[in-house]
Amino acid sequence: MKLLIVEDEPNLSSIIRKGFSEKNHEVSVALDGTTALDLLSNHNFDVVILDVMLPDINGIEICRRLRAAKNFVPILLLTALGSTENIINGLNSGADDYLLKPFKFLELDARVNALSRRAGQVQKPNEIITIADLQINSKTKSVTRNGDTIVLTAKEFKLLYYLAINSGNILSREQLLDNVWDINFDMNTNVIDVYINYLRKKIDKPYDTKLIHTMKGLGYVLKL
Repeated sequence: MKLLIVEDEPNLSSIIRKGFSEKNHEVSVALDGTTALDLLSNHNFDVVILDVMLPDINGIEICRRLRAAKNFVPILLLTALGSTENIINGLNSGADDYLLKPFKFLELDARVNALSRRAGQVQKPNEIITIADLQINSKTKSVTRNGDTIVLTAKEFKLLYYLAINSGNILSREQLLDNVWDINFDMNTNVIDVYINYLRKKIDKPYDTKLIHTMKGLGYVLKL
């Protein structure tokens, strides 16, 4: 995942950054609202962790500006203001979730992962996803690479499409089982590994550049 942390307390932002970096996420930090808006206008992020109380533009206003600009990146607010009114104000400004300070990193990590999963499940029916020379058409359920048509089964396509809409993000076996198979498989099953192997034979093996990568102990990622 590509994360943006907007937090003006250097110690806290450093702790959060270290925690997510150790989980192999790409993390950027902004210490004020102006820097955050500049980063958001020039880069794409998967989730924004946004402090409410900032020295210039507060987190609520940043939410409003992003949503007004049709930027729907998932936003998790960090706030020391725990009243119902403050929480409702934050959610009404466009935030997707909130977490009260002080908090444990494990809970922050779980909430960020949940936001990323929900965002990945939003599918655009007419979307054509392009990754390097790979093209995936979700409307026609067709796949090409370097102009070559690749024939996939329905389950292979669903797995590839879910990897593609989360391109660059490491997806665990649990996430893939939950979102591609839609039922609770035994987590000891090797069905994910089997289907990843099927995809590799069709998507990667005939070509020089490999797009499906195994992240040892973490899961799989589709990226250039």
